[in-house]
Amino acid sequence: MGFLKEFKEFAVKGNVIDLAVGVVIGGAFGKIVTSLVEDIITPALLNPALKAINAENLSELVVPGTAIKYGSFLAALISFIIIAFALFVMIKGINKLKKQEPVKEAAPAGPTQEELLAEIRDLLKKQ
Repeated sequence: MGFLKEFKEFAVKGNVIDLAVGVVIGGAFGKIVTSLVEDIITPALLNPALKAINAENLSELVVPGTAIKYGSFLAALISFIIIAFALFVMIKGINKLKKQEPVKEAAPAGPTQEELLAEIRDLLKKQ
């Protein structure tokens, strides 16, 4: 019975539930970012640049006479850079929208170690 009770306490702890919510929200946020990149940023920026260099489909670029598809790698690399930049801009905007928490004043500092040692010394001298 003890094992099941411990497992129940672990499973319903706030940390596990927070993690589950975070995973679900992260998955949904991932879809938003993917849509932003694939449906807005890529057509607006990348497609015109690819048309300018006559390479409309990067994944079709290969080293002649080999199976090396460097175009797929370039597409994945460009996609990563665009996603990372989009996330950076979005997180920066979200952080600006958050309320700035008031800075807590530091508690007044107590006596230093030297002062405490001096007090102990003085008390020992009196005895």
